[in-house]
Amino acid sequence: MSANNPYLDDLSRGIIRENPVFRLLLGMCPVLGVTGYLINGLGMGLAAAAVLIASNVVIASLKNFIPPQVRIPCFIVVIATFVTVIEMLLQAFQPALYEALGVFVPLIVVNCVILGRAEAFASKKPVLRSLVDGIGVGLGFTLALGILALVREVFGHGTIMGPGPDSAILLFGEGFEPMALFGQPAGAFIALGLLLGITNVIFKKFNIK
Repeated sequence: MSANNPYLDDLSRGIIRENPVFRLLLGMCPVLGVTGYLINGLGMGLAAAAVLIASNVVIASLKNFIPPQVRIPCFIVVIATFVTVIEMLLQAFQPALYEALGVFVPLIVVNCVILGRAEAFASKKPVLRSLVDGIGVGLGFTLALGILALVREVFGHGTIMGPGPDSAILLFGEGFEPMALFGQPAGAFIALGLLLGITNVIFKKFNIK
């Protein structure tokens, strides 16, 4: 695929073959910490994706001007700048989501997915390919958080798009007894383990490498 269309390969790699959560097990702190509800998981994923895409583009544009000896500090400064912008936007326009995500928003600065793509890809590739790579990895990260959050919310709370009473949709009626474990930190590990097992089975069945 890469020989014919490197951009399509860059896009699909982050979503499927090298999904940062289901294949590489990167960025586990927000994955396990904010996925109790679907809205939180998607919000966290989109925030991280926005920082990843923007930082990839800037780093790819400036790579020839950054001395190799200070590349990591420079990458962190770029990433931290976009994290600050996202944090301010969330605080201004989505205060409830900002409060729900808490400390995990500023911790995007040290998210190994973002710094890893800056070092492994954006600092070596052209701007357009770095943009596409950021979109692919960002979508893959958001998709993984969304799937995990959906599983945890459905089984742990019996709702979707909670936690607010006005926004939450009851899926099974008031008589449903949720499995509260899935709403707890331990439930995040269990749900993730189950999804990893399912992912491995799918990849082996279809011989995806």
